[in-house]
Amino acid sequence: MLLGGVAGAALGQDSAAVSFSSPFPRPRPAGFHKRAIASSEALIAASGLSGQVSFALADAATGEMLEARHPVLRLPPASVAKAVTSIYALETLGAGFTFETRVYATGPVDAGKIQGDLILVGGGDPTLDTDMLAGLAANVRAAGITGVTGRFLIWDGALPRIEQIDDQQTEYAGYNPTITGLNVNYNRVHFEWKRSGADYTVKMDARAERYAPDVRIASMRIAPRDLPVFDWDAGQGRDEWSVARSALGNGGARWLPVRLPALYAGEVFQAVARQNGIALPKAERAEGKPTGNQIATHKSPPLAQMVKEMLLYSTNLTAEVLGLSATLARVGAGVGARGAEAVTLKSSAAAMNAWAEARLGMRHLSFVDHSGLGGESHVSTSDMVRLFAARGIEPLIGPLLKSIAMPDATGKKVDPDHPVRVIAKTGTLDFVSTLAGYVTGPDGRRMAFAIFAADLPARARAKAAGDEVPRGAKTFNSSAKKLQKQLLDRWGMIYAS
Repeated sequence: MLLGGVAGAALGQDSAAVSFSSPFPRPRPAGFHKRAIASSEALIAASGLSGQVSFALADAATGEMLEARHPVLRLPPASVAKAVTSIYALETLGAGFTFETRVYATGPVDAGKIQGDLILVGGGDPTLDTDMLAGLAANVRAAGITGVTGRFLIWDGALPRIEQIDDQQTEYAGYNPTITGLNVNYNRVHFEWKRSGADYTVKMDARAERYAPDVRIASMRIAPRDLPVFDWDAGQGRDEWSVARSALGNGGARWLPVRLPALYAGEVFQAVARQNGIALPKAERAEGKPTGNQIATHKSPPLAQMVKEMLLYSTNLTAEVLGLSATLARVGAGVGARGAEAVTLKSSAAAMNAWAEARLGMRHLSFVDHSGLGGESHVSTSDMVRLFAARGIEPLIGPLLKSIAMPDATGKKVDPDHPVRVIAKTGTLDFVSTLAGYVTGPDGRRMAFAIFAADLPARARAKAAGDEVPRGAKTFNSSAKKLQKQLLDRWGMIYAS
């Protein structure tokens, strides 16, 4: 009995021990897989980014804020501003809106010649290029026209003349052109140089896919200096450029901005018209809105397509033209006798600010342009999320945003099967990196987000130095982009898995 009692006691102890550490695994609590995911603060600290990081994340369907950091801090949006401009233009002009470039004749055609003037009338089309002008010229020739007895006139008054989008950019930045109602090749001229013995040959042309006529509206002189690399002077009816010989190497090419876009368009049209058998005199500017008989027209792609390409390639001129056109459509006759010239880039941006406040409830914003190129534009991440989560916005802008590739576990390669999907608009300025749009997690939950990183003191120092690529800017921006992907990966797994 004694042995049995001891044995029973021992068996009881063993049974209790077995019960405490069962060989059968217990079910893990819900969300157990999320415990190992780093916090947002840990990711930001590990990024080593200088300056400030702001983000906001909300449920796209309800607008419920899920996570935020400095959500009302106003920072430069960079090209994320183009998402706001896109919605502003789409809601104002409509997805099917098109720009038209027309050719008018002020007199009848006799023996192939217009008995009067031929007028190239710009409608503001930001996508117009040399090939399209050649197609327009071919239509003029198909109408039986081979020349004019009068003048060749150009009109660019459909939009105000904007000397440059941002006066803080380097003078030779091709992404900072002049804007008018007649724009060709994004108002850029193609400069190409090749070493020829001890010297160089240079070429300035209006390059497109099929046509590349040489132009005289922009000239280039090679200067015996080291700095500045490029210099520009307003010549007599043309842009006079010079380039430092020491910067040329063996050869190369780049785009430079055009400061006389209407005359540039006129010269290009004259050249492609000549190739189509039409003789035109040198272009002159038309005074006042032209009248006459329309003999040919070129239509742009529909607005929705232009927006999609603008968001993909982040073309500043397109954004400014769309924003200005939307503002002019809204103010209409209110511009008065001055017409489009009564609107400035800043006043147009202010009109977009007012629309965003009234339509979307955005409260922490102050855009100075429509492209985000100007560093003086500011908006909060909470406002950007408010925009993307607003009723009716996702069906409008979602299909036009570009897909953002997510990295694999190593962070070095794209993972095409990544469970987190992102469509968004990127933005980059020196020491500014932004991303905003929609993120979808593994369980299909859709969230609106915005992530801004900016080191404004470093940006101010870079602008004061005047360098085209400031020291440290690339490192900052690459680190910011890495952090953005890490935050998106975190949010997809924390809130949607």
